[in-house]
Amino acid sequence: MADMIRAEGLVKRYKEVEALRGLDLVVPEGTVLALLGPNGAGKTTAVRCLTTLLVPDEGRAEIAGVDVVADPQGVRSRIGLSGQYAAVDEYLTGFENLTMVGRLYGMGKAQARARARELLDRFDLADAGDRPSKTYSGGMRRRLDLAGALVAAPPVLVLDEPTTGLDVRARQQMWDVIRELVASGATLLLTTQYLEEADKLADDIVVIDRGEAIARGTADELKSQAGGERIEVVLAESSDVERVRGLLATATQGEVAVDDRTVTVAVDQGVHALRRFLDDLDREGIAVLDVGLRRPTLDDVFLSLTGHAAEDGDEPAGSDRHPSRKEVSA
Repeated sequence: MADMIRAEGLVKRYKEVEALRGLDLVVPEGTVLALLGPNGAGKTTAVRCLTTLLVPDEGRAEIAGVDVVADPQGVRSRIGLSGQYAAVDEYLTGFENLTMVGRLYGMGKAQARARARELLDRFDLADAGDRPSKTYSGGMRRRLDLAGALVAAPPVLVLDEPTTGLDVRARQQMWDVIRELVASGATLLLTTQYLEEADKLADDIVVIDRGEAIARGTADELKSQAGGERIEVVLAESSDVERVRGLLATATQGEVAVDDRTVTVAVDQGVHALRRFLDDLDREGIAVLDVGLRRPTLDDVFLSLTGHAAEDGDEPAGSDRHPSRKEVSA
């Protein structure tokens, strides 16, 4: 597969702050790469460099084989961008918003109008298409924004935290839309601070912290770096904690963690270790409220990689401003 997005050694400075510190990215055709990190980690700066809205101070990048600095207009004709905030004109209807985007991309009036209706149907917005977008819910506005990114049928999509601020139901709807786009062959760069989102949607994940890629791999590969699977047991009686700690330490030789009546230990052979442990509990007559095999979350991964929880990084205030549709299509 060809690489549809490639960045090598991207550096971007804002006066004394280095928002990107030699970032490398590769996204093969038809795949999803999640750029995962907290607010301020440099994700949006990377997006702005890749979409020609910022010029990197060092390094180079290509979109579909086109250099982002040497031929920015060529790059813009090959990408669709949807960001943290829905870039729609609230005084225009959904149909008028999409028609405007088509005209900005150079489509004729009839073609732009036809494409707008097609996308309204695709994103389940046809019934609301002739209403002002200011009457739309947050999820509807976000779907309209994503539809705008697809007006020109670009081969590459860049979604910058597309589900920020959405409730659980609206986020699930957006995930379904994104899965459909990927199934149709789109290449996608997704930035997110939602660890579950990266886990569910991405083929590969790059974890970014303070402008640097600190890890990359599939969700399973990254989770394995956090110690693999864990046996976790919640005891009925706190007086049994030390007995269970001893059983787990003997059975697994791992470090046992205790939090009130919850006892946890990392294990290599998860299912087999759990089966042996359950036999031990039964033999010792120890009552439990809950016991199970837990996989580490990507939150655990971030903590194990960085030594700190996901927190605001050093990206300057204002650098995360979402570009308007007019900026990208101009």
